[in-house]
Amino acid sequence: MDSYLIRVLLTLLTESSVSRTAALLDQSQPTISVALRKLRKLTGDPLLVRSGSRMVPTSHALTLIDPAAQALASIESILHPTTSFNPANTNKTFRIGSPDYLDVFFVPAVVNAFHTEAPGAKIEFKHLMTLDGGYEHGLETGYLDLVIGNWRTPPEHLHLQPLCEDALVCLMRTGHPVRPGQLDAHAYQEAEHLAVTTHNTTAWGTIDVELSRCGLSRTVTTTLPYFGMAPYVLVRSNLMFTTTRTLAEHYCNVLPLRIEPVPGDVKALTYYQLWHDRTHRSVAAVWLRRLVAGVAKALVS
Repeated sequence: MDSYLIRVLLTLLTESSVSRTAALLDQSQPTISVALRKLRKLTGDPLLVRSGSRMVPTSHALTLIDPAAQALASIESILHPTTSFNPANTNKTFRIGSPDYLDVFFVPAVVNAFHTEAPGAKIEFKHLMTLDGGYEHGLETGYLDLVIGNWRTPPEHLHLQPLCEDALVCLMRTGHPVRPGQLDAHAYQEAEHLAVTTHNTTAWGTIDVELSRCGLSRTVTTTLPYFGMAPYVLVRSNLMFTTTRTLAEHYCNVLPLRIEPVPGDVKALTYYQLWHDRTHRSVAAVWLRRLVAGVAKALVS
């Protein structure tokens, strides 16, 4: 049973005529008659039987119409894959893996842009800590469409697109013993620090690599699983928290916190999006990446 016979089968059953089938498929009637004999042998059913002056499908033949149509549609999608995508008409579900330090400024902007362009679609954000097998496995299996991060050394086998940069700063309560403008390298290294861990790759590790490059180190005495917890711990302690400026500025606007520059020539972190080769040419995934990149550009412009 090949695609040609499936097409002949579907046309015969919908037209109930060898001559019309031959005309529609641009074949001779003898050729279609030969194909019908093959189909009868393969299915073990007459398929078309005479009723007066015309041919009608058998009851078994009627059950074959939908499977034959579905088979032809599947073959068509293989031979001629979709090359266009209209987000306004899709009901797809997209999944993005991201750490929660993006929750207060980046994720809301992505959600707003997403539902504006694709009102019938769904978007799910997955915290990296909750992913079985890590974000690389999520991308490889197709569970995730995209991952957003800022690690210094992302996996080389994944596609990467830089999005924007964000400076590193030190966040602490307004009444911290280290007075404004007095945070030098000695005070920074003598202080007790708070850090946030994520699954497999960590913002803590990323920051410590950069601090080491500048000849700095920190003593982390408290670790938390979520970035959203950190500012509230800072308000009630003398801990310091090295994080990105955008996150720090957000919480300075709502809590009694202040920002101090990290001593030394500390480089900014680069945010980027990662994806696997399996979705590299997917028109829907390309649209999602363009949307995320556009949001990032708008946030920093």
